[in-house]
Amino acid sequence: MVKNLGNIMKQAQEMQSRMAKMQEDLAVTQVVGQSGGGMVEVTLSGKQVVQRIKLDPSIIDPADVELLEDLIAAAFNDAQKKLADLTQQTLSKVTGGLNIPGLNLPF
Repeated sequence: MVKNLGNIMKQAQEMQSRMAKMQEDLAVTQVVGQSGGGMVEVTLSGKQVVQRIKLDPSIIDPADVELLEDLIAAAFNDAQKKLADLTQQTLSKVTGGLNIPGLNLPF
């Protein structure tokens, strides 16, 4: 029984090390969300910080600011979803597909 406990502890430490590496990798990852057929792009870091917003000049219409606001929000939401999907895929690889309660990523 003690041998099994030692083995479990070793596996837990290895998983902890893989999780730390995964968090480091995700922190430097960037994802790009788009809307308006690519006319609006929002780039997020792995820590969900906006790195860049790119707007096609043709969509900038002072008479229709609401449309631009909606497109920026949609691009941001797209980037967040892509980041969440990437995080889940990466987490699944680290945990071997186990769903570990309380493991809320990214960060």
